Amino acid sequence: ACEKAGEWERALELFGSMLLCKVQQNTISFNAAISACEKAGEWENAVQLIRVMTQIEVELDTISFNAVISACEMGCVWQKALDLVAVMARTDVELDTITYSAAISACESMGAWEKALEVLSVMAQRKVESNTITFSSALSACANGSRW
Repeated sequence: ACEKAGEWERALELFGSMLLCKVQQNTISFNAAISACEKAGEWENAVQLIRVMTQIEVELDTISFNAVISACEMGCVWQKALDLVAVMARTDVELDTITYSAAISACESMGAWEKALEVLSVMAQRKVESNTITFSSALSACANGSRW
């Protein structure tokens, strides 16, 4: 509910109170908090949440990473988005169309057209289905980088 209302601070407060009430935090509760941060463009907090997940050994899934990558896109930190894609590639977490599209969009926002095309190429090599958003973001990255 907090995520949809844009109340990321309240969402993190509720999330933190789970510990005080001795309610176990899990992938679903972390993903809800990460999504609230994503919607508010709070990429630093989203990244911090996946660090905590790793530290306390809560399973990270595709949804966890995709939300943080999207938050990085909104925060115009394309390199951090690509770092997260690399982490996913080294683990057993599935990279999907949303993962790659969000990473390409992060590159687009900063005109990092070469990186956007590199991600698109890796996506094709791994036989991950692309969509209109994927190609539109790649084209926009080229346009933003004056490579049109």
